[in-house]
Amino acid sequence: MSKKHFIALAKALQTLEPLKLNQKDARATAEHRQWERTVIALADFCQAQNSQFMRERWLSYVAGECGPNGGAK
Repeated sequence: MSKKHFIALAKALQTLEPLKLNQKDARATAEHRQWERTVIALADFCQAQNSQFMRERWLSYVAGECGPNGGAK
């Protein structure tokens, strides 16, 4: 897999992130935890496919903390 594939996968995951509703909403919280587990599993898969994969940067991008190259959004 190449960088463009990793970016496309991250963008797809961003669109699937459940809304962060009130913490008391058990269903929403469970859905978000499942989404997070899926993202981490996919990060592990990507790392196995390409040794140059920057796992922490990719996770930050999926979380909306940075742009696709690690810089500002």
